[in-house]
Amino acid sequence: MSKKSRKLIRATPTAEDVAAEAVIEAVEPTAERTFFFLPDVEPTVVDERELHDEMKLWRHGRATRTFGQVFQDGYFVLFSIAMIGAMLVSVVIRAQAGMAGCNTEACASGRLLLPSAMVLAAWALALAMAALFGPVLASAAEGFWLMDAPISRRRLLRGRLVVPLVAAFGVATVATGLVAALSGLSWVQVIAWSAAAGLGSAALVTLAAAEQPKERTALLKTLQATFASAALLLLVVVIGVAAGWLPVSVVSVAGGATWLLVGVAVVALFGMLVLLRVAISRLEQIRRARLLSGGSLVSGMQGAMFALDFGLIRDILVERRMAAIGHVKPTRGRGLGLAALIWRDAERLKRNPKAFLGLAASLFVPYAADALRMVQLNPLISGLALVAGLVPFLGSLRVLSRTGGLARSFPFKTAQLRTASMAVPAALALIWGLAASPAFIGIASTGADHSVADGLTAALITAVAGLLGAVRWVTAGKVNFQTPMMATASGALPPGLIFNLFRGIDMVALITLPLILGAAGYWSLTVALIVFVALRGSFNADDLRAEQEQAKRELAASKQESADRQKIPRPTR
Repeated sequence: MSKKSRKLIRATPTAEDVAAEAVIEAVEPTAERTFFFLPDVEPTVVDERELHDEMKLWRHGRATRTFGQVFQDGYFVLFSIAMIGAMLVSVVIRAQAGMAGCNTEACASGRLLLPSAMVLAAWALALAMAALFGPVLASAAEGFWLMDAPISRRRLLRGRLVVPLVAAFGVATVATGLVAALSGLSWVQVIAWSAAAGLGSAALVTLAAAEQPKERTALLKTLQATFASAALLLLVVVIGVAAGWLPVSVVSVAGGATWLLVGVAVVALFGMLVLLRVAISRLEQIRRARLLSGGSLVSGMQGAMFALDFGLIRDILVERRMAAIGHVKPTRGRGLGLAALIWRDAERLKRNPKAFLGLAASLFVPYAADALRMVQLNPLISGLALVAGLVPFLGSLRVLSRTGGLARSFPFKTAQLRTASMAVPAALALIWGLAASPAFIGIASTGADHSVADGLTAALITAVAGLLGAVRWVTAGKVNFQTPMMATASGALPPGLIFNLFRGIDMVALITLPLILGAAGYWSLTVALIVFVALRGSFNADDLRAEQEQAKRELAASKQESADRQKIPRPTR
């Protein structure tokens, strides 16, 4: 059959096409038609449970491994967890040996308030996480096609409340139970404090879920600020009572606090059940944009967690907070050269006053460690707390270390830029060290443990360790997946992926290790100087490569210039 015959056969209308056109003309006799009405058919009833089961079947049907296979392949992770757990157990045993000296009535009474402060801190953290993520959320794919369907959102989203409630209960219970056990409480008291923290956190997450459809945040922010302030106040009371600054009668009723915490746990359980019904009834009113906001944040954090890049997680949160602020009033800079960069860092202190709250909270850690007689591990614990307090002040260093094009646009070397970016945080670390020096002298304990010179030296070494640990945490490069991989039981992994877990911690431990072992302070200062030279990028490979290329270009230009200067005589006959 020829090609022309096949075209004619396709163009010839069939009997079914003619009948369909006749029906359409009978329904719509007009000559010009731009659209057609669908016939009146009853809509198909959609069951949300069946739709959810079909989604689950679709996802599970495309899984490549069973849970048993994943568990068998993850024994390297289990071995790492066991090793880290053994290290933590060793640290806890040493800490308990140090707290054995806390045998006075004032010290024991002050230590009893520490689990109560942990309960309030767990409640504040639960509210913060619930306000950040939702707590009810949906992914972008679900919001694109599922949330526009004519189905009940309540029946689809009520299962999403299970994960945040279980996470809030589990994290708060474990953390508070560990603190209560280390504080020397009985098992009945440990269970009471842990139940109050876990059930209270779950109830507050349920309250956030009930307020999410209404998009009201005033109550949640007020409760979060109240619980955080109360936790800091209890920490101050712990230090004051243990040091003997406050009378023991302040916590004389702590023995009957067990039944109070049991009552709090019961009230929290009842409130969680009531608020859960309210939250489920309001899920039909929640907007799609509010659901997708938390879903996009979770997806971004999942990508950062695959690379174990906690700095990228903080960058995502900072971007989200700045987007909520919208804009700020621009100000003119001052100074020239590196002084202009330092002045910009000083101006950012006024724009971000909340960062001082974390720095002030870290200042309580050395006093609490001294009051609880953890004198030997005080530099390490306080240095890690200072790392968390100084990270928000190193924003410019983070940008310059992650944006190579911006750093190259300045007429300075990498070492100069990093040193200038460390100037303002170094001043804050110096103030922190001077303010924390009484804790290292031993003023919060029953008697002075060190001389004034030794205590001041230990405080300044801890401040330097915290500063360099924060610099290490901020300036750590991205994981290079093009490097030779390391064979593990979980597959091929780049070596830098594992070390991301310990960045910042390694610098603090390295600098404070001679101090913990009882060596002289100049050993820690020598290690700190070496770490500072390495972190400031004095031997940066990119700078050396750029200098070599610049030298090659200058050499080539000089050769070309000398060649142009040579006079070639005219040819003569």
